[in-house]
Amino acid sequence: MHTPHRRPSRRFGLVPRVLLGLTLVAVPVSAHAVTTGGAPAATPATAVAAPAAQAVGLDDPAKKEIAMKLVSSAENSSLDWRAQYKYIEDIGDGRGYTAGIIGFCSGTGDMLDLVELYAQRKPGNVLAKYLPALRKVDGTDSHAGLDPNFTKDWKTAAQDSVFTKAQDDERDRVYFNPAVSRGKSDGLGVLGQFAYYDAIVMHGDGSDPTSFSSIRKRALAKAKPPAQGGNEVTYLNAFLDARVWAMKQEEAHSDTSRVDTAQRVFLKAGNLDLHTPLSWKVYGDSYRIG
Repeated sequence: MHTPHRRPSRRFGLVPRVLLGLTLVAVPVSAHAVTTGGAPAATPATAVAAPAAQAVGLDDPAKKEIAMKLVSSAENSSLDWRAQYKYIEDIGDGRGYTAGIIGFCSGTGDMLDLVELYAQRKPGNVLAKYLPALRKVDGTDSHAGLDPNFTKDWKTAAQDSVFTKAQDDERDRVYFNPAVSRGKSDGLGVLGQFAYYDAIVMHGDGSDPTSFSSIRKRALAKAKPPAQGGNEVTYLNAFLDARVWAMKQEEAHSDTSRVDTAQRVFLKAGNLDLHTPLSWKVYGDSYRIG
């Protein structure tokens, strides 16, 4: 079995689940812009019935699936992101156990939020008994109260659709939805929204210099995003430059191939909407979505 290239998790100072409930509403998409040419003027009823064409975002189901595979190639050396619900290990990064589809950590609060949500939806589940321990180890790398059976019970829980749905929902609430919302407000297309998502997955969005918000601020000092009248390619290059800088601040992140031989490849090709087929490399391994 190929050993996953796990990166250290990152998310001290997460927003508590009860305080944030971002929900993105799907936007109807027209395959082609509607032009009137020399046709007669539309009646008022017709004009009201025809919504303006909207660009597809990363929250489009097909694009979101691509995003999950891209992240999984870097996080787990596999495109099969759904196989990661059961993943759990201590990768020695000081954040305790790292687990699940997005690397929820016992030391950074997001694993606690996840298990609390699971307990709300299914009281008495196999992980509920670990809640007191998870509250105590939050902010540390300790396994106190978790060993020896927490990893076994996590894998058991991963067979429960209630738990896998909770993982999906917490991933979206804390990472995916905020990244896509911020990307759209900056006027970015699918690739830019993905660059934001991948950054927040690795770095979180706390107040430290290498957090997502700090990376974005560093990029804004160099270029304007489309929403501020800037060029999208120029801005994304600035953002990826800032992302690489942030990654290099920690030895465990020093391999920047998830940017250099993946996101940069798409950007240089002008593939701002992540149209398939996609070919890229991470840690020297080649991947393709046809």
